[in-house]
Amino acid sequence: MGGRALVQWEQNRENAPDGLHVDLYAGGPAPRELEEVTFYQVPYVPSTQGVDERLEIIGRMPELRVLQLVSAGYDQVLGLIPDHVTLCNGRGLHDASTAEHTLALILAAQRELPRWAIDQREHRWAPTPQRSLADSRVMIIGYGSIGKAIERRLLPFEVEVVRVASRPRPEQDVHGVDELPDLLPEVDVVVLVTPLTDATRGLFGTREFALLRDDALVVNVGRGAVLDTDALLAQNGRVRAALDVTDPEPPPVDHPLWEAPGVYFTPHVAGGSTAFGPRARTFMDAQLARWAAGEPLANVVRPGR
Repeated sequence: MGGRALVQWEQNRENAPDGLHVDLYAGGPAPRELEEVTFYQVPYVPSTQGVDERLEIIGRMPELRVLQLVSAGYDQVLGLIPDHVTLCNGRGLHDASTAEHTLALILAAQRELPRWAIDQREHRWAPTPQRSLADSRVMIIGYGSIGKAIERRLLPFEVEVVRVASRPRPEQDVHGVDELPDLLPEVDVVVLVTPLTDATRGLFGTREFALLRDDALVVNVGRGAVLDTDALLAQNGRVRAALDVTDPEPPPVDHPLWEAPGVYFTPHVAGGSTAFGPRARTFMDAQLARWAAGEPLANVVRPGR
């Protein structure tokens, strides 16, 4: 198919297939002449919340047929695109980066690395016994492509992985979320890696925290609102947390999450490592080639009608 594409990276313009005009837009002030855009790759800004210029311009593209995200999550655009527009996401592009960061969060929490960093800065030498990841039972809630990548990195650490998805898949030893009340009391670490939907908003709240044993660890690398922040704060350190996403995000400067005992967080950086860029550009080359040739697109999450 022909038309005009708007993409983020120069590589994709250089490798544009014949018959497809490709322009660059990396965010900021909107480009001119959006009326002919048929394919729009939303520039990747990992920690931005809400609607900004990158999303506002969607309404100024009457010929748009494909909206391409390079993030795995897509909840932020569902109310912004007409029914006839095909929505594709970046499934798979963040698997390695997010899985690495998840493992880093778990190890940092178990081995208290934030504490040792503070002690070093304050010239204090105070060794204490540490928790181990080995022999732990780790639950992954959201057993999709990123969840599987996390599991692959966890298994060499001699852990038992408990897989949970929205629905049970017995043939893959995957439990459904309805089984959480029976499973949570037996795990040491919970990893949340689900997208944000009506079903997952507040998925992990007061009831779920109460089912966890003392000193358990909850890691959230999915979406902030999947975890109930008030319920976490009410733990007052009984259950620990390592977060890459928060609700609100970012927390206001006076928010209690900054000082919550047993909680530390990173600023929504799990998916944006150096591994992401080359994979995303390669994916976009192939996706544009599919679009220009009239072939089925990859990673369709909502077919246009």
